[in-house]
Amino acid sequence: MGLTETLQIDEMIQDFKRMNKRQSLYQFLSFAMIVSSALMIWKGLMVVTGSESPIVVVLSGSMEPAFHRGDLLFLTNYKEEPVRVGEIVVFKVEGRDIPIVHRVIKLHEKGDGSVKFLTKGDNNNVDDRGLYAPGQLWLTKKDIVGRARGFLPYVGIITIFMNEYPKVKWAILSILAIFVLLHRE
Repeated sequence: MGLTETLQIDEMIQDFKRMNKRQSLYQFLSFAMIVSSALMIWKGLMVVTGSESPIVVVLSGSMEPAFHRGDLLFLTNYKEEPVRVGEIVVFKVEGRDIPIVHRVIKLHEKGDGSVKFLTKGDNNNVDDRGLYAPGQLWLTKKDIVGRARGFLPYVGIITIFMNEYPKVKWAILSILAIFVLLHRE
C-alpha cells in the first residue's frame, strides 16, 4: 500500500469521525428540541388552564362509574369560578404527594365569604376526611389542583402499568434505546 492510499484511508477515517460527531450532535439537538417543546407545551397548558397539573391519570377505582382507573383527565382551575356541589375536583393535601380525584359533596360557607368543602369518591362509602391532613376537616380552594373538564378513557393505564411494574418500564426504555441506536441514519 502506497503513501497516497494510506493518506486517502486516513482522510476517509477523519471524514467518518467528523460525520459521526455531527450526526451525534444533530441527534442530541433533536432530542433536546423534543424535550423543550414538550416542556413549553406543558407550561402553555398550565397558563391556559390555570392548573399546575392540567392533565392527570385516575389511579384508583374510587370514582367509578364516573371515571375508571387509567382514565386521563383534563383539568382547569380558574380562581374566579366558585366550587359547586357535584363538581369533580382534583386536590392535594399536606403530607400526600399524589393528587386525589373525588366529587364535592358538601359546601360550608363562612360569614367572611370563604368557602370550605367536603369530598367523597363516588365508589366510596364514607367522605374523605380520613384522607385529609391530620386535623383537617374541610378543603379550601388552595387545596384544588383542578376541576375535571373532560377525559380520555383508559389512556393513562400505560402510566399506571409502568409505575406498578418498574422492571417493565426499564425494559421498554431499554428496547427503545437499542432501537434508536440501531436505526441511526
